[in-house]
Amino acid sequence: MKKLINAPADVVAESLRGLESVHPELRVDHENKVVFRADSPRPGKVGLVSGGGSGHEPLHGGFVGPGMLDAACCGEVFTSPVPDQILAATSGVDGGAGVLHIVKNYTGDVMNFEMAAELAAAGSVDVVAVVTDDDVAVQDSLYTVGRRGVGVTVLVEKLAGAAAEQGRPLAEVADVARRVNSSGRSMGMALTSCTVPAAGQPTFDLPDDQMELGIGIHGEPGRKRIPLAPAAEIAQMLVEPILDDFDFAGDGVLAFVNGMGGTPLIELYLMYHEVNRLLSKAGLPVARSLVGSYITSLDMAGCSVTLLRLDDDLLRLWDAPVMTPALRWGV
Repeated sequence: MKKLINAPADVVAESLRGLESVHPELRVDHENKVVFRADSPRPGKVGLVSGGGSGHEPLHGGFVGPGMLDAACCGEVFTSPVPDQILAATSGVDGGAGVLHIVKNYTGDVMNFEMAAELAAAGSVDVVAVVTDDDVAVQDSLYTVGRRGVGVTVLVEKLAGAAAEQGRPLAEVADVARRVNSSGRSMGMALTSCTVPAAGQPTFDLPDDQMELGIGIHGEPGRKRIPLAPAAEIAQMLVEPILDDFDFAGDGVLAFVNGMGGTPLIELYLMYHEVNRLLSKAGLPVARSLVGSYITSLDMAGCSVTLLRLDDDLLRLWDAPVMTPALRWGV
């Protein structure tokens, strides 16, 4: 294993110190490993909190800032944040208008966010949780009951974040988050495994002439292992199950091609070309697009495709200004 680290046990803490040094507009609670907007809490604004295990960067800490999250809880690598972390984040962003928890559907995340919400409610903080579960690959996985929360999580954080920035009340911000989750679907694949620093070896063995279809963001098994195929065929294997699962007909879609951490941008743009071609063939106009590595699995090579059916409100929220370390426009 070759990693740019000191000791495996210190990776998350030392990475957060680097993030804080590069981005003075953020504030890091190093004891609880929570990344805050420096201006949190903002009176009268709904606070947005998300988080999960580290190793998926820039999710979630890279999406803290105006137009997205107010705080992100950083668990150890591929390990859910604990309730005390989530409570610290929730209390730290409460400006009196309530707090929205955006939670990926993994058993540990769901349980710990629920416990933190109960503790926050006991302290008179109004908390609503929205769980993302957009992965069409499998119904149940090693870490989930039901579908996994993957690429749509990024879109929920952006769109609900824009709604909160406009001053919408908690019920409306939560409604935006639910609408995005219900109208989005994702599927991913892997060319290689990922290597967790503490383990020091790949999570699973994947021969050079094979790929894993429907992989999870923690290296969970997918639908099947199949021979390596050209990009055009891979795009079809990802797009078709998404289109079979949901009716995207409407005002257009947001097409999101995401890298898993070890895939160069030249390949992601090539994949987007293939995805766009398939959507055009299906009669689905692409109104907005996003290409890059935004929800990763450490150093895994591979990609995922996420489609979101847009309406006029979601389109305006997507175009609204955002200023975070990993996503920024309109500012």
